[in-house]
Amino acid sequence: MHRIMIVSDTHRREGNLAEALYKENNEGPIDKLIHLGDFEGQEDVIEELAGCETIMVPGNNDFGSNIPSEREIVIAGKKILLTHGHYYYVSLDLATLRNECIARDIDIVMFGHTHKPLIQEEDKVTFINPGSISFPRQESRKCTYIMMEFENFEKNCKIHFTIKEL
Repeated sequence: MHRIMIVSDTHRREGNLAEALYKENNEGPIDKLIHLGDFEGQEDVIEELAGCETIMVPGNNDFGSNIPSEREIVIAGKKILLTHGHYYYVSLDLATLRNECIARDIDIVMFGHTHKPLIQEEDKVTFINPGSISFPRQESRKCTYIMMEFENFEKNCKIHFTIKEL
């Protein structure tokens, strides 16, 4: 089983990320960490905490970051767009992001910025937002992240996404 932890919006509160990583490592190690922005200059700390391959994109609070503002990657045969989301106005709605994903033939888009967790499939695009691991804004006000799990790297393998709370 391959396991990828997806987080966003740490906002210099790496203790919460460490707690999530420690909790996850009790279930077994993660293979990769994806951070969707607002790490506020703590890239090295986050990579060291993760202890595995870490992929990051900057958010609206990552001033001066030289990391590309978004990335396209492929996991288990799925084309995935990583973005913080603020350039696509995700705080208003998902229309701009949805249109971009359709135009670029994206299967899964992972974004942050709203501080609210989301797993939603629409127009053949899966929208993944881990919420905020530091400053949640959803009704429960619990810090969240998402675990992505899949058996193999084959194109048609089933991918499971689970919202986790601290």
